[in-house]
Amino acid sequence: MVGVAVQGWTGRMLCVDLATRESRRETIPAEFLQAYLGGRGLGVRLMRDWYRLDPYDPAMPLIFAVGPLCGTPAPTAARLSVVSRSPLTGTIYDCSAGGRFAWRLKAAGFDALVVTGKSATPVAIAITPSGAEIVDASQLWGKTVHDTVTALAGRGSVATIGPAGERGVLFANIMMGEGNSVGRGGLGAVMGAKGLKAVVVNGDQPVVIADRERFEKARQDVMRLFRASPVIFGELGIGEYGTPALVDLMRQRRMAPTDNFRRTVFEESGNYSGPAIRRDFHAKKDGCYGCPIQCKKSTPAGEHLPEYETLSHFGGLNGIASLASIVKSNTLCNELGMDTISAAATLSAWGEARGSFPDGEEVQRLLADIAFRRGDGELLSLGSRRVAEALGQPGLSMSVKGLELPAYDPRGAYGMALAYCTSNRGGCHLRAYPISHEILRKPIATDRFSFSGKARIIAIAEDTNAAVDSLVACKFSFFGATLEEYAELLSATTGIDYSPQDLKEIGRRICLTERFYNCDNGFSVADDSLPERFFSEPGSSGEGVEIPPLDRARFDEELQKYYRIRGLTPEGVFADRDLLVKQP
Repeated sequence: MVGVAVQGWTGRMLCVDLATRESRRETIPAEFLQAYLGGRGLGVRLMRDWYRLDPYDPAMPLIFAVGPLCGTPAPTAARLSVVSRSPLTGTIYDCSAGGRFAWRLKAAGFDALVVTGKSATPVAIAITPSGAEIVDASQLWGKTVHDTVTALAGRGSVATIGPAGERGVLFANIMMGEGNSVGRGGLGAVMGAKGLKAVVVNGDQPVVIADRERFEKARQDVMRLFRASPVIFGELGIGEYGTPALVDLMRQRRMAPTDNFRRTVFEESGNYSGPAIRRDFHAKKDGCYGCPIQCKKSTPAGEHLPEYETLSHFGGLNGIASLASIVKSNTLCNELGMDTISAAATLSAWGEARGSFPDGEEVQRLLADIAFRRGDGELLSLGSRRVAEALGQPGLSMSVKGLELPAYDPRGAYGMALAYCTSNRGGCHLRAYPISHEILRKPIATDRFSFSGKARIIAIAEDTNAAVDSLVACKFSFFGATLEEYAELLSATTGIDYSPQDLKEIGRRICLTERFYNCDNGFSVADDSLPERFFSEPGSSGEGVEIPPLDRARFDEELQKYYRIRGLTPEGVFADRDLLVKQP
């Protein structure tokens, strides 16, 4: 990395203390921006003095951070990350979302919004280029996401919680006004604990690009690769059908979680496949602001339709075949402000514990009870790990570090099995996303039923994705483009030359920092494992595909290889206690 001229970043963050109702602008050190980029990386760096705090401590920051490409025509870059500590998992946590909110925060002149303190009464923060206004939101407390967005839309782009966040549901999310979700980990509950109902932002300041000609060439290269990608616009159909295109693919691979992961094939999954959604709901293309892929789908009336994880979990995971029911559950979660993956997985664990999975009508009743923490919803609002423990059957929670697993059964893709466990935020598919290597790419780059070489693949993918999350760009971009093209976009924007290797090194720094925070908070090798079910029970073999249980000895061997690659001890922790001191 060379160069001194810096464009792209604003170099400023807005700090709001809800307890004192004061706000101030602060300069972000240039070395933070250059070493952590923005989004996830910048948020993680800004957490350095606070990561030990309880998630609900008023001093715990809730950080909204954009990236250096936000506000430019870089494809899929109108995104931000929200960073804090998860009340569901206890891990350092980030979650990203696309939309106009990110673009307008950057256009207001800020790379980050840092919210601390707790308001005595419900409030909203209204941000413009002149700063922040804290406004009374008592009349909005208790309202759904849609009603809140409607009430505030005249002020700009809205990020809000629903009733679930207000009441501290451990998997409450933050919803963007256009329907995008900061979904996993319960950051909506952190926002609710601060008495913060919503943030609304408006700005119109342009982002200065250092080298327009170089930028435009890089942008055209990215678009060319998008058009050539079989995953984005080709036969797999992410651009055509959205992520529901994965429903049939996971069924064919016999790795679709069914009946709380007891089985791996749901025979009626075709009812909620991509073509079924188009046929039954006349789905039209939708997507994040300015994104050329448009992977989301909506009804002609504007109702957001569920994506793959939601379809699979409110479908096969709970034994429900009705697409209409799944769509209704998805809409209810969006209105009440809850993560669909954790909500559905918690209901599935609870259903197995009581001996019967809930049907569609019961699911919808229970979702409302969860959001308002009434009846059975009081326990279910705590997530599957705490539910299973309370019922005396802890093995029924299909989670890692308390985060419910998404819709890829690990017995069908061994890289995913390892990635769930090494993920710094818990059972997440997006930290490394080895499905892209094991399932989606053609020709297949690696044997999905082998652990061989997966430790190195996962470490490299984690580093790469940490850089992507800090740019902040969408991971779907990288089914076509590579870090080489995005390094060019970044270099052209900032006037600083970044290579793909520079970006991977930044990603490595971010991953190690997150791991250090978690280890300092007590996480170790004991937390880097899958539920026993995956080691002792087979999946649903058939159609010429065998789905045996995972080999624990090989899993443990590959996990130790991962630790060695990361410079960790066999216990999964750092021998060097001064790691953070050596980081920018």
